[in-house]
Amino acid sequence: MKLIIAEKPDQGAKLASPFVHKKQQGYIEIQPNAIFPQGACVTWAVGHICELVAPEEYNPAWKRWTIATLPIIPEQFRYQVTKSKAKQFGIIKQLLKRPDVTEIIHAGDAGREGELIIRTAVQMTGVRKPMKRLWISSLTEKAILDGFSNLLNETDTRSLYHEAYSRACADWLIGMNASRIYTILLKEKGIADVFSAGRVQTPTLALVVKREREIANFKSEPFWEVLARFDIAGKVYDGVWQKDGESRIDNQELAEKIAAFCQKKPALAKEVIKERKEFQPPYLFNLSALQATMNKLYKFPPKKTLDTAQQLYVKGYLSYPRSDSAFVTAGEAKTFPEILQKLARKPEYQSYFPTPITSLLQNRRYVNEKKVTDHYAIIPTEQVPDLGRLSEEERKLYDLVARRLIAAHHDVAIFDYTTITTLVDERAEFISKGSVLVQAGWRQVLFQEDADEKDEEKQLPPVEQGERGRVEKARVKESKTQPPKRYTEGQLITLMKTAGKHIDNQELEKVLMKTEGLGTEATRAGIITMLKDRKYIEVKKNQVFATAKGMLLIDVIGDKILASPEMTARWEQRLGEIGQGEASPEAFMEQVKKLSAKIVEDAIGQAPEWKLDGIEIESMPKSASKFSLGKTVATCRVCGGNLVDKGSFYGCSNYTKNRCKVTVPKKLLGKSISATNVKKLMETGQSNVIKGFKKGEKTFDASLVWNEAEKGFRFGFGDKA
Repeated sequence: MKLIIAEKPDQGAKLASPFVHKKQQGYIEIQPNAIFPQGACVTWAVGHICELVAPEEYNPAWKRWTIATLPIIPEQFRYQVTKSKAKQFGIIKQLLKRPDVTEIIHAGDAGREGELIIRTAVQMTGVRKPMKRLWISSLTEKAILDGFSNLLNETDTRSLYHEAYSRACADWLIGMNASRIYTILLKEKGIADVFSAGRVQTPTLALVVKREREIANFKSEPFWEVLARFDIAGKVYDGVWQKDGESRIDNQELAEKIAAFCQKKPALAKEVIKERKEFQPPYLFNLSALQATMNKLYKFPPKKTLDTAQQLYVKGYLSYPRSDSAFVTAGEAKTFPEILQKLARKPEYQSYFPTPITSLLQNRRYVNEKKVTDHYAIIPTEQVPDLGRLSEEERKLYDLVARRLIAAHHDVAIFDYTTITTLVDERAEFISKGSVLVQAGWRQVLFQEDADEKDEEKQLPPVEQGERGRVEKARVKESKTQPPKRYTEGQLITLMKTAGKHIDNQELEKVLMKTEGLGTEATRAGIITMLKDRKYIEVKKNQVFATAKGMLLIDVIGDKILASPEMTARWEQRLGEIGQGEASPEAFMEQVKKLSAKIVEDAIGQAPEWKLDGIEIESMPKSASKFSLGKTVATCRVCGGNLVDKGSFYGCSNYTKNRCKVTVPKKLLGKSISATNVKKLMETGQSNVIKGFKKGEKTFDASLVWNEAEKGFRFGFGDKA
């Protein structure tokens, strides 16, 4: 009899579903059938059922966080069964030891982590029996039956286990040593908190902190533009003054002189350039692109997208979600007509059928065997659901993936772009740009936000070169330079994919090609979640902010290798080579051990030069877990001390000295209280009006007004302090 070991209970149940079966405690019995003549049992891990042991399990002295014990480098890594999952591990072990079990079928997720989870669990039981590998990219009945009929040898995927094991050990080494050394050294400076650092999380945090610094250091400068409205041969359009390709003027007086000069002057359509452009449908989804698009459209955090895609995968509606490829093989492309035929019956998609293109088999934009690694692109399976029975999250995600596949079978989108150069009084040049959609093609299928080309320019009238007219009106528009925008969670996923290299919108789809970034498709969402949980970043209205704690950690690490996205990307490349059987796990781990020692050495060398000016530090009680350092935001209105950012509130730094109890919460009745408003409250006695306070079902607008008698604040409704 064969024992099938899945990664999770719901996947185990799905693998048993095509067969006559009976549920038992912790496993499922499959009755004898054509594929399993002797019958089979299906059991499962519960995710990571085993974990690397803690440092003190190797050496009791490593339990204490001291510089003398660093770096911590075990001679041989060991696993232990996770306590909360010991019962299920016992069931796996008991089944493996049954005399009638003659072969193991490894049925973990078809990827690196699945490889590690099941092999480690089997190794921990001490049982050595022949093993085969189930490798499928969807959980439809057809895929399951085909997979069991065409099992791989376990040697075919063993290199992926070596990759995942090397990754886990490397992360343990770097994380353990970096976290301890920076926590210890910062504690010596009076900052009592735990600082977690890691191979992927720290360079990811560095990207966010870098943007935070760019915003903080940005100095906005005013500029002016001259806009004009033209009447050329009875055709009216607008243009912007331009010289040497630049429309911004840094002198208001000059801008006003240009506008005054142009008023009512004769104008000539000096040049009219028309260009037709064709835009191909977007690529199919890999996980990073799906996470970025779901975040852009629906503000889904990356983890929510992954979890939702996993649910649809387990139900058999989507292919394997943790894919890093945007391509499919010819075999998958041959299934598209059947999938499209079923989608065409759904009322949501009927209007997009029949599609102009019936087959993608010869289209290398989608079908490319060389660019399919472990898995192909995320696509709908032939098991098409009733969308009305899906949850809202599942429906949105499935709909997006389905539309991408339908769009791939539609024609190109065609735009005509027009640029008019208008010469005023033979001296001043104005530029006007516009576009016309000639053929919608695939764009009719996708949401506007999911299209890779936007209609940013308005339509222009049919002006001919050489036509004349005049300036109807010229005016000056004042603007100011804007700081860079904070990343959304979706943009952060894309940045991790490209190891911090910035790309513009037109290049976004190229990210779907194979790149070596920070982490893997399977781990990036978890890294962002980890940064949130550890209070290094905050996400407000889908914008990612670095916290004071996150900025402090990156500031003290500086430009060392631990915070380098490029170095981490090279590590990912080496790990990928291990997974392909092209690099040595042992050589890689030797490098990691050396790097762990260097991280400790670098931190010790840096510590005397750390400048923590501008950061208010208080020793925290041992029972406290709240992060209690921040920058000064205002001068205390009561005692003249510094009012500092304490994480969840603003408080006076003189509390320990003179018991000054002035505090302002960071969140009040559902509204965030900004440092700017706190500063204004302290300086003038009244903040700006803050809109949207919530009390029960009612909302109201109010300012914060200082109450001198009570040494605190109250709400103000148009009154003065």
